[in-house]
Amino acid sequence: QVELVESGGGLVQPGGSLRLSCSTSGRTLNPFNAYTIAWFRQGPGKERDFVAASKGNGGSQFYGDSVKGRFTISRDNAKNTVYLQMNDLKPEDTAVYYCAADRRKINSAIRDPRYDYWGQGTQVTVSS
Repeated sequence: QVELVESGGGLVQPGGSLRLSCSTSGRTLNPFNAYTIAWFRQGPGKERDFVAASKGNGGSQFYGDSVKGRFTISRDNAKNTVYLQMNDLKPEDTAVYYCAADRRKINSAIRDPRYDYWGQGTQVTVSS
C-alpha cells in the first residue's frame, strides 16, 4: 500500500512562509518521476480545492489562480519528495493541505481531485 506523508504545516503570521513536503512511505511510487503529484487544500466548511501540481517525466507545473505568484511546487525525484513553497501567506490560505499522486493524469484533468493516492493532510494556519 502506497502512503503519502505530508509535513511542514504549522502556524504562521500573514506575509510569512512555509514549505510543505510530500514523501512516500511503505511501497513507493515506482518510478516516482512518472507520477503527477498535486497539492489540494480544504478550508473549514469548504470543498477541497486544487493548489498546484507537478507533472511527471519532466512535465509542466500547474497552479490554482489564488496561489499563482506566491506558491511554487518542485520535486526531488531522487528523494521521492515533492515540495510546496508557500510565500506571502494570507489568512484565506488557512486549510488542511493534502498531496495526491496519479500516474495517468492528463493535463486537462490536473485540477480534478480524482487521484489514485492521497496523504492524510497537514494543517496550515495563517493568523496574527
